[in-house]
Amino acid sequence: MRVEIWSDIACPWCYIGKARFEKGLESFKHRADVEVVHRSFELDPGHAKDDVAPVVDMLAAKFGRSRQEALAMEEQVASHARSEGLGYRVGDRDHGNTFDIHRLLHLAKARGRQDELLSVIYRANFAEERSVYHLDTLVDLAVEAGLDEAETRVLLADEDAFADEVRADEREAAELGATGVPFFVLDRRYGVSGGQPAEVFTQALEQAWQGRAVTPLAAAGTANDSAATCDADGGSCEIPGAHSH
Repeated sequence: MRVEIWSDIACPWCYIGKARFEKGLESFKHRADVEVVHRSFELDPGHAKDDVAPVVDMLAAKFGRSRQEALAMEEQVASHARSEGLGYRVGDRDHGNTFDIHRLLHLAKARGRQDELLSVIYRANFAEERSVYHLDTLVDLAVEAGLDEAETRVLLADEDAFADEVRADEREAAELGATGVPFFVLDRRYGVSGGQPAEVFTQALEQAWQGRAVTPLAAAGTANDSAATCDADGGSCEIPGAHSH
């Protein structure tokens, strides 16, 4: 069974959702028969490539909040991440265009290192505050994930490399009705939106495996966590039990 996950590295709920999905998958007895494929989704595709700034400043400007209010919103998301055992530093994390990162993730997929690369990029972005938008840092992370440094630099220097694959993923997300991420598609029959609790993912995997009659791409989830997404509005994120960013 294939599970496809549309996500963006800039999305904290994608970071949290990946960890929760993996916990849910660990509890699924057929986990060895599940193939996981990560697909591209840009939250802020119009963001200029050379415009890299602290995410707190971006949030404050975008939503008309003070810097302290923006920090408080980040702290709320951080508490959810930490409850999953994830590192999440609040302060100087950068925000920028993620298109090159998605292109690199497609190279990693071709080399069998996609999940490894996504994991190290998430860790660098959210837990270590290493700017994933800087070329040398991105190359270092690719090498950490097992990719070849020279091949990575060649890809990043060629703006057309894997660009079509990124756009194809994004068109497919639109066709499936995804307006935010993370978005999980199980066996092309069942959809789960948002960073749901691990048990929701286990239940969805079991239902998809059993082949029950379900509404195609029906959303699964709980009322408390159904808003745990970032939408395609410049990266606006919803926090369960709180007002949106």
